Formats: sequence, C-alpha cells, structure tokens
Amino acid sequence: MTRKGRVRAGLLFFMVLVPGVFLGGLDFYQAVQMGLQSSSALQYEYASWALREGAWQIGIRSFFPRLSISASQEDRLSMIGPDSFQKNYSISIDQLLWDGGRLSLSRRLERAELDLAGSSLQQLAGEIAETVLAAYREVIQGRSLLEIHENSMYSLEEQMSILHREAELGLIRPSDLLEAEITLAMTELEILSLAMNVDEAEWGLARLLGIKDLPPLTEKIDTQRSPTLPALSIAQALAESRNPELAMIRYAILRRQAESRAASLSWIPTLRLTGTAGLSGRTYPLSRYSWSVGLSIDFSSPWVAGGTGFSYGRDPPYDSNARLQQSLSPAPNPAEAFNARTAALALRAEYTRYERALEEAFLAAERALRICELRERRRVLAFSSLRLEEDKYQLAELKLSLGEITRLELMEARLNLAKVEAALVDAAVAVLQAERDLERLLDFGPGELSSFLKDSI
Repeated sequence: MTRKGRVRAGLLFFMVLVPGVFLGGLDFYQAVQMGLQSSSALQYEYASWALREGAWQIGIRSFFPRLSISASQEDRLSMIGPDSFQKNYSISIDQLLWDGGRLSLSRRLERAELDLAGSSLQQLAGEIAETVLAAYREVIQGRSLLEIHENSMYSLEEQMSILHREAELGLIRPSDLLEAEITLAMTELEILSLAMNVDEAEWGLARLLGIKDLPPLTEKIDTQRSPTLPALSIAQALAESRNPELAMIRYAILRRQAESRAASLSWIPTLRLTGTAGLSGRTYPLSRYSWSVGLSIDFSSPWVAGGTGFSYGRDPPYDSNARLQQSLSPAPNPAEAFNARTAALALRAEYTRYERALEEAFLAAERALRICELRERRRVLAFSSLRLEEDKYQLAELKLSLGEITRLELMEARLNLAKVEAALVDAAVAVLQAERDLERLLDFGPGELSSFLKDSI
C-alpha cells in the first residue's frame, strides 16, 4: 500500500462511526473511535487534508493541453470608407512539450507536502486516542481501588459490630473502641475521596467521548498479566521503520529533495506547442477560415531570461504568414542564484536531523524496554507481597481466635491487606502505561505489539 493509502486507511479506521448503544459495553477500541469522532479539531484537519488531496489529484490536468474558445464581433462605421461588420470564432490549444521535469517535480513536492500533512494528521489522531485511553484507564483504575477499599470497609464494619457487642459486655477498653471508630472513619473518608476521583474521571472520559453518561466499561485491570516484549534489536529495528517522528522526517527529506531538484532545474528552458483555428466573416454562415501552429522556447535564470517563438499559418485561399519573435532580459532576479544552494543546505539539515532523531529513537526504545522490565518486576513483587499479606491476614484471624491479638490489630491487618492490593493495581497500571509508551514509540495500537510479536514467531 502506498503512503497515501496508508494515511487514508488509517484515518478512515479512526473515523468509523460508533453506534450510540453498546449492548456489550465499551472497550478500548470503541472508546478511541468515539473520542476521535467527537473531536472537532480532528474532523476539521481531516476535511482540510481531504480537500488538498482532491485538489492534488485534479492537478494532473496540468499535463494535458489547454483549450480555449473565443468569440467576438466587431462593427465599424466609417464616415469615409465602407462600413465593416466582422464576426470571429476561434479555438486555441496550448501544450507543454518539455520543461526538464519541473512540472513533475512540482507534483512530487506537493505530494510530499500532502504526505507530511497526513503524517501530522495521524499524529494528532494518535494524541487524541492516547488521551482517551489514559482517561479510560484512569476510570477503571479508580473503580478497582474503590472496590478494594469498599471490600475492606465491609470487613471493618463486621469487626466494628463485634467490637460494639464486646464493649457492651465490658470485654474491651473504651479506648480500643474509640480507636477502632477513628480507623473506620478514616477509611470512610478515603473511600469518599476515591469515589469523588472516580466521578471526576468518569465525567472527563464522557466529555472526551462526547456523551453524557458512560456505558458499561468492559476492560478490566489484569494484575496477573505479563507484557510480551521484543528483544532490543527488534525494538530498534521497529523504531527505525515505524516511529512516527522518523516517518515525518523522511517525508520532510522527500520534500527537500524535490525542492533541491526543482531549484537545480530552474534554468532549463521550456518547450511549448500552440495551435489556433478560426472562422470569420461578415454574415452567417462564416466563409473564411484560418489556422496557425507555433513553437516557443522560454528560459529563465537569475542572470538572463528570454524566449524564442516561431509560428506559421494560412489564411486561405491566398494568404499565408510566418512569425519569428525573440526576447531577452538581462539579470531579471540575481537573488535566485542562491536558491539551489539554499535548497541543498536545507536538505543536508534534514539528513542531519534524521540521524539525530534515529539515535534518539534507538535510545528511547532501549529506555522504554528497560522501564517495562522494571515495572514488570515491580508488579511481580507486588503480587508476591499480596500473597504474603493474605497469608499474614489469615494468620491474624487465627491468632485472634486464639486470643493472641486484639480485634483492633486484626482491623489494622485488613487495612494493610487493602493497601497491598491497591499497590498491586497501581503496579499493573504502571506496566500497562509503560507498555503503551513502547507501542506508541513503535507506532502500534493498544495491544498490537503483542499480537505482532506472536505472529512473527
């Protein structure tokens, strides 16, 4: 598929209309599509790009002959000679035969500009998609944390009811009951804060999607999922071939190449062929006809410009004509002598920028892989800590039944378990974010890197 096809296919994929009712809930891809569809800035940029694309396609008309038709009537009244009434109709054709490839280069330059604009458009769509994904992830993370603390609250309330009965029987000190009530109140405040954060995150996501109420979200945070990561050499190769920033610089290089080539060919003359045929007469039907053909050569440079034209024609039945015309203009624009060197300098600058961006992409790929590995180790450690904390809580329940610890200590153990569960959720989300950063660097959609690596094995 051509670059133009990839740009169009990618944008059409992102601009798919999403139904307003989601019977199965809203997943990552549907959320991204809704976010892109509701973005007025993206719609405007895409419409502008589509208009420019259409104008470029119609611009191929420049290679074909230019046809012009004219009609005139001249009435002349004379006080001395006879009056004159003349009607004229003519058709003219002007065809560019050769210009040293400058018209083709101009088309290539416009194509490079369109490709660069298409790449910028895809980058804008990617930024909007990432914003939606981050908001979606924030919502499901907040809901998971809220669920953890609510479950912890249910356990604490059960223990609190038992503490109230024990206090009525005089089995615990009033200070222990007061401390337990403070712990319960602090947990309630934390749950309230989490609920407010979730409400705000849901409102932000709904605003990005352009809807009032969120449908059910189907995506969940899998705390046991391990990312599929490529080797460093594969990641760097993918970064070189797919990185969006590098792709934009390659488009810029193509544009600079076209500009440099056009500047170097500006002195080459152009060759044009012209032809004219006409009918004239005093009354209808017009009885006289004429024709002429011509060839012109025009050249332009910073130091001299001019042209030569030759034409030959007939005005049957008796007349024929030939014309030779020449023109010369010295030093029309000496400043243009620097255009070729300026274009070559700009091309070298783009090559230098590409080399630096490639080095940065390699380093970014290495750093992204390292962050993914470190965050995955953190997730594994958090998962192991959760298993240990669960065992510790079960041991605390056993100790409580044996009278070795107080019920207040059991409540503290339950709070510690909730903190470890929340830490595991945070670690899993950090892995997802690091993996997504790597996918963005390599120009993959959410989850596409893992599928690509599995398919390539």
